[in-house]
Amino acid sequence: MKKNRCGWCEGDALYEAYHDQEWGVPVFDDATLFEFLMLETFQAGLSWITILRKRENFRKAFDNFDYKKIAQYNQDKIDALLQDAGIIRNKLKVNATITNAQAFIEIQKEFGSFSKYIWSFVDGKPIKNTLKSYKDAPANTALSDRISTDLKKRGFKFVGSTVIYAHMQATGMVNDHEVGCFRYNDV
Repeated sequence: MKKNRCGWCEGDALYEAYHDQEWGVPVFDDATLFEFLMLETFQAGLSWITILRKRENFRKAFDNFDYKKIAQYNQDKIDALLQDAGIIRNKLKVNATITNAQAFIEIQKEFGSFSKYIWSFVDGKPIKNTLKSYKDAPANTALSDRISTDLKKRGFKFVGSTVIYAHMQATGMVNDHEVGCFRYNDV
């Protein structure tokens, strides 16, 4: 029997698996939150499927998304990353990832965890929207504007409101599964 899924993922096995297992599931683990934030940063201006297809390459190139290691990257590591054909070789995004890892650690020091910080914007519980079609989902909201502004004040790069809204969707801060999707009530 065919599952009813959000329209954006249908027809691609990798997209469907990501949708079925990860997208929209609330994430409270700092390591996973950083992974998604990093991937969303690289996705800026590109399609999410492009990033998903390169996810394992990113994992290898960026020390399994270990933000503590990434925060310490030096010029030699940056140069190696910029030669890695398996990832998006954008100097600004590579440098932003290092800056963001450093800022991420600062937020952990201030709030105890990045999770406590980011989830405080939604009082610790997901916003559940009622979209009939994924095409009705906004690209950003007043809340993603606010989070984006706060992250930028804290030194983050490539965290515009659209990137942040996508991060909120991916990590379950907002449930934008279509109401007819089998995952809508699961997450």
